[in-house]
Amino acid sequence: MRIAITGSTGLIGSALVRSLRADGHTPVRLVRRPPAAPDEVHWDPRRQEVDVAGLAGCEAVVHLAGAGVGDHRWTAAYKREIRDSRVRGTAAVAAALASLDAPPRVFVCGSAIGYYGDTGTRRTDETAPAGEGFLPEVCVDWEDAAAPAEEAGIRTAFARTGLVVARSGGAWGRLFPLFRLGLGGRLGNGSQYWSFISLHDHIAALRHLIDGDLAGPVNLTAPEPVTNREVTAAMGRVLHRPTPFPVPAAALKLALGEFAGDVLGSQRVIPRRLLKSGFTFAHPGIEGAIRAA
Repeated sequence: MRIAITGSTGLIGSALVRSLRADGHTPVRLVRRPPAAPDEVHWDPRRQEVDVAGLAGCEAVVHLAGAGVGDHRWTAAYKREIRDSRVRGTAAVAAALASLDAPPRVFVCGSAIGYYGDTGTRRTDETAPAGEGFLPEVCVDWEDAAAPAEEAGIRTAFARTGLVVARSGGAWGRLFPLFRLGLGGRLGNGSQYWSFISLHDHIAALRHLIDGDLAGPVNLTAPEPVTNREVTAAMGRVLHRPTPFPVPAAALKLALGEFAGDVLGSQRVIPRRLLKSGFTFAHPGIEGAIRAA
């Protein structure tokens, strides 16, 4: 298949490109600079421009682009960047797909379990409503921006992603160096749930969404979320390091500002629709996911 991908240089996008190429598919990478290779197509999410001709013949489009939620302190300007990079980019891609004479059969649009907000200890699946706060509001607008693709009859799936366990990039890209130095520890009291997924399983789940028939929201998380305290213990076991340095909630708030509330928040999110569709996880447990990374 010919499959277009935004965010193809990121942690997930680059892994997806490798996976598709290994199986003989042709990834088409949407880039913001002038295209420099036959497999590149120009787009400008800020201006909501897409080279529509470059999408011709694509059977699937996977939209992963967006500013990193944890990359910078949440100033008013960066919160606008987080929102606009997702909403405007999604609207641009969805409109481009809807304009095609022969649109792709599936649009896999990135989203996040941030949609649900803080769920505490409650097991939460795709039937739950949106939570309250900045990230839930962003996720709602993000998914709503895909409406042109849905209205054009394109099967549209929203990949609500959890915390991806990978060697570099994302949350674990920051955790691994600290834990290897013996400086790792729980965050706050450690009772908050983390809904994780290994990078391997995340890519497999995206491939499952491309190949299958799921539409609407689909949680991309492992079957059993664990607490931050359990994550800390598993990191210590895998890396054979002590984990003696808890990070107080007050210190996180000082360092991260508003984002600290989401780091300390609890999300116990379950991949009900993935499991029901027959998807099998290679790394359902946190220790296996960490070892794989």
